[in-house]
This record gives sequence, structure tokens and C-alpha cells, in this order.
Amino acid sequence: MSNILAGLFEHHSDYKQLETDLENSGFGNSDYIVYLNDTHHHPQYMTSVCVKDKDQIDNAKSIFSQNSAVKTYLFENINIEQADYNNIKRLIDARNRAEIHNSPDVKIKASSHGIDSEVKF
Repeated sequence: MSNILAGLFEHHSDYKQLETDLENSGFGNSDYIVYLNDTHHHPQYMTSVCVKDKDQIDNAKSIFSQNSAVKTYLFENINIEQADYNNIKRLIDARNRAEIHNSPDVKIKASSHGIDSEVKF
């Protein structure tokens, strides 16, 4: 079974250029899906590409990064027929909830001189 590499893209990137780059690198028209959301003035979009081996994964990731991908996700044992928008979005949402995000740096100030170094009367 094949794998799906999904990518979320910046609103300013051109999905037509992404399609051209994918097809020029050997992916067929039936190997990828571009999900467009035209409800905003500057729509973001998502793309799923069917990848079969590590070389195709690396190739697709390279194309995604050239076309301003914000984030990529690899889903194993999914074929392109199962890669409808709602299914991929559900998988991305589940993966994001499970991901441990970095917390901001916390600075703790400790006193070494006692209360009189912090409180002035």
C-alpha cells in the first residue's frame, strides 16, 4: 500500500506552480490532490501526494518546500482514493493534538540574600 504526503501551504504560494513542479518531477495528475478553500481573500490550500518509496517522499518534500509549504505530514498505508479532504484533515488534526509543542522559556528569579534584598522600606 502507498503512503500520502500532505502539505499545508502559505496563502501567497501558487498552487498551479506546485502542480507543474509535481508533474515535471514525475508525479502523474492522478497521484496528487490539491484542496482549495476559496472562502478567504487570500486562500490557503493543502495538497496530498501519493508516494511509494523514500525517493518519492524526498522528491515531494523538496517540491513542497520550494512552493512555501508551512508543514508536511506523512501518512502511511493510505492510498490516494482514501485521501479525501475530510479524512486528511481529521488525520492532521489528530496528529496536531498528539504533538507536544515547545513551551516558552520560563525564567525563575531566585533570591540569594533573603527578604531584605527584594523588599525596601
